[in-house]
Amino acid sequence: MKINATAVSLTVEDVAASSAFLVEHFGFREDMAADGFASLTRDDAGINVVFLRRGLESLPADQRDDHARGLILAFVVDDLEGELARLEGEGVAITMPLTAEEWGERAFQVRDPNGVIVQLVDWNG
Repeated sequence: MKINATAVSLTVEDVAASSAFLVEHFGFREDMAADGFASLTRDDAGINVVFLRRGLESLPADQRDDHARGLILAFVVDDLEGELARLEGEGVAITMPLTAEEWGERAFQVRDPNGVIVQLVDWNG
């Protein structure tokens, strides 16, 4: 098997709100969009983030009403403190303060308008 690209698809109520949040605060750009759908990319991310509207008929019936819960969209960054200060300066609510784990991970979290958790991370070690 050869994997040509990677994406994570998240089902949310308001696709435009989640898309705008990643564009405004995390430097993504919409690569494709249609009613109930947006695919976002960054040249340096190595993954596309796709938002799908809950109830979208193109989704299998057993997935249509699911909401993106129980997952963390994590981005490893070079300047964690700088990103924290930037997001606070942009008025983004920090929903988990900067923490350090014994295994070397440092992270903080924010939530997009649909409640999707975005975590910025660096590793000491």
